[in-house]
Amino acid sequence: MNKKAEGNKFKKADLNPATVEPLDDPNYQNVILPEELEEKLKNNEDVTVYFYSSSCIHCKRTTPVLAPLAKDMEVDMVQYNLLEFEQGWDQYRIESTPTLVHFEDGKEVARIVGEQPEEEFKKFFEENVTKE
Repeated sequence: MNKKAEGNKFKKADLNPATVEPLDDPNYQNVILPEELEEKLKNNEDVTVYFYSSSCIHCKRTTPVLAPLAKDMEVDMVQYNLLEFEQGWDQYRIESTPTLVHFEDGKEVARIVGEQPEEEFKKFFEENVTKE
């Protein structure tokens, strides 16, 4: 087993090499596991989810913009890794990565797909999450 994969936040013994690489990157720390997201939605919680793949070039460019923006705007954006948890593609109707989805009362209310300028993500957060 890969040394970095031991005790990792994905709780998996074997991680794709593309996932191992950013394990210590501060932009990839707010990971949510599939069962944790299911539980939040079942409990009708509000949650903002960044669906990404560690091997997606668009995600690699988006994450360093989006993660700090979410933090600055005090948005608790959780990160769902579709490379490790492929069931998320069908379960949440994800057509491509990156995809940002906001759920309220356990139901999807907003979605933005693809690599976007920072202003678009800021607008998404303002209109759907922080409601400023």
